[in-house]
Formats: sequence, C-alpha cells, structure tokens
Amino acid sequence: MSGAATGAGGLSTHVLDTARGRPAQGVRIELFGLEGEGRRALAEAVTNADGRTDTPLIARGELRAGTYELSFHVAPYFRDFGAAADPPFLDVVTLRFTVADPAGHYHVPLVVTPWSYSTYRGS
Repeated sequence: MSGAATGAGGLSTHVLDTARGRPAQGVRIELFGLEGEGRRALAEAVTNADGRTDTPLIARGELRAGTYELSFHVAPYFRDFGAAADPPFLDVVTLRFTVADPAGHYHVPLVVTPWSYSTYRGS
C-alpha cells in the first residue's frame, strides 16, 4: 500500500447470518493493511442492526492499492444465541483480498453460519 496513489474508491462490508436468515448485529470487525511481512491495524467496527458498519471502513478517496485483511469475530456472535459449539468451529473468519483499482468501490461482505462462510466482491 505504501507509495500507491489515493483513489476515489472506498471499502465497506456487511455480515449476513444465513443460519437465522438475518443481518448479523454486533459482530466485531478488524481491518488490517498488509505491507511486506507486516500487518497494520487500519480500522475496527461493530456491525449495526443492518449487519453493516455505521461508516465505511475506508472512506471514499482514502483507499489505496494493496492487500488487506478483514477479520470477523463470529464466535461471540453465534455464542450469544446458543448456535456455536464449544469450542466453536469458526472463531475469527479472516478474508485476505487485494485492491487493484483504488478508484473503484470495494464491498466485501461475509455470509456466515456457525459452520461455514462465503464472500464476494460486491458493489
């Protein structure tokens, strides 16, 4: 990410709980930027009632080309309503992805159950 030009794009996410068929409220999310062998904390948020963060994780105009990690702390979320095994099968789901075009918007959602997850690049 260092040395990359700042673009017009941004980064957002949301979490959908497909086990219960609803947005996942109260999931802690951490965003890291990867630089060489290092990892730098960039943002932290908790999902709201819509399963989204209240603000983008990276605002428009601040996104840079590079590799990122989103860490979704799903075990406490599923534990709160008794759906997680003890110990949980999924604890922290980490998604590593690359931003090639910082002018574009990157929306990286997590679709999750206590036993599986998927993601995609949304708009």
